[in-house]
Amino acid sequence: MTFDPTKPFNDLPLLPPTIDIETRPVLKQLARSRSALAELKGYADMIPNKRLLLDAVVLLEAKDSSGIENIVTTHDELYKALVADPATLSTAAKEVMNYRAAVYRGHELIQKRGIITANMLCEIQAELEQNKAGIRKLPGTVLMNDRTGAVIYTPPVGEDTLRTLLADLERYLNTADTTDPLIKMAVAHYQFESIHPFYDGNGRTGRILNVLYLVTNGLLDFPLLYLSRHIIAHKSDYYRLFQEVRTAQRWEEWVLYMLKAVEETALWTHALIRNIRGLMETTAEKVRVDLPKIYSRELIELLFSQPYIRIDTLVAHGLCERRTASKYLSELEAAGFLTSQKEWKTKLFINAALFELLKKS
Repeated sequence: MTFDPTKPFNDLPLLPPTIDIETRPVLKQLARSRSALAELKGYADMIPNKRLLLDAVVLLEAKDSSGIENIVTTHDELYKALVADPATLSTAAKEVMNYRAAVYRGHELIQKRGIITANMLCEIQAELEQNKAGIRKLPGTVLMNDRTGAVIYTPPVGEDTLRTLLADLERYLNTADTTDPLIKMAVAHYQFESIHPFYDGNGRTGRILNVLYLVTNGLLDFPLLYLSRHIIAHKSDYYRLFQEVRTAQRWEEWVLYMLKAVEETALWTHALIRNIRGLMETTAEKVRVDLPKIYSRELIELLFSQPYIRIDTLVAHGLCERRTASKYLSELEAAGFLTSQKEWKTKLFINAALFELLKKS
């Protein structure tokens, strides 16, 4: 079969690949990736309030996964978006917030269903794009080189063909066999992006699929892996290796790339969570000593749920009524734990230490 990037790839091979991808280099890298992922899961399991740290990692993943598609936001814009009026957000910030919502929606669906289905991927993409366009029905979708304008890939066409390929992907994901889930994740990511079933949001949906698949296989309890950081750092390799599987069935290099991404980002995410938790514990002790009348564990955890916080945030979480919330945040600012700024008519309080930690990350 000769690959022609200008013609729809309706002959995209079904899964699994027909060549042996569990090569010696792949298995050696698999051991390292598994070890790093197990360390991350083990550390995360010991944290009482996992959602606290999950928010920080998911938001960074949302920012960078969107950045791969040239949807660019600053850290400042991103964190303000969590507490801002949605009507005031830029288009890019709204897209990143939609990505975050899509990750949580996917995780919620997995908790209910226990497996990943084609319909679930459609629901995630709908959350991401905020529309119900669904599976592509019209021809004309092509992937092009941003620099030269040349067509590098034309995905399959025809709704029936796309649904058949998605059904095959669903079967592959949910069939128990001897292939390690990390290898299957790499294969499934290639296949999903090659099917390219939607008009938009395929790349981001595919990257959400990666981490959700690890959750379904018990390698993570929450979608805590920040793979887009590695992909941005090695973006040219990401797209080059996609193409080499299509043109030459070079599966080993692609699987190695994804396994290395898992290892490196698991180690990095582990370090980030450890640093956030360390900063939170240090801050908690200082607040307990300096401001014992307002100290509570719930208050400290809320201050580390996101860098920007409002008076309404404390009220919404049931910590106190509005006047008391204002008093608490003002005292924390006076003691140097927070700073503040006005955005429109709203006063925002900023955990500057957390913001800098996340920004440097």
